[in-house]
Amino acid sequence: MDTYDRLILKHLQHNADISVAELAEKINLTANPCWRRLQKLQEQGFIHKRVALLDKDKLNLGVTVFINIRTRHHSQAWFEQFKAAIDELPEIVEFYRMSGSIDYMLKAVVPSIKSYDDVYQKLIAKVELEDVSAFFAMEEVKHTTELPLQYITD
Repeated sequence: MDTYDRLILKHLQHNADISVAELAEKINLTANPCWRRLQKLQEQGFIHKRVALLDKDKLNLGVTVFINIRTRHHSQAWFEQFKAAIDELPEIVEFYRMSGSIDYMLKAVVPSIKSYDDVYQKLIAKVELEDVSAFFAMEEVKHTTELPLQYITD
């Protein structure tokens, strides 16, 4: 991982649609070496996939909900059932196992509080939970999909 590789990752995070020729120009390389480096970064797993980022408001998904979950169950079988239930809910876009007093944190995007309640009802119908707390975002102050690159080790 050198400066060129880091620059490739930086520019792709900002715009994955960039052509290899444009990317090569931005990082001051010719197209062929740039393409080879891009292929290598993909093969090494630095780049999982390229996606389109959609506008939540235009999709009528203006409500972001952070859901904290506590459970009494910590078996692998329960977790698999819980994960399967989460996988069936497209409104839940992020899913984390946490440390501390919360076992899991979910992030959901929905059109309304009523829509969140529908998601909640579907979830509790599929899996037993100890406690569910929902927090509605009032304002999105910062949101990025770009990851910091300064921690990559050579």
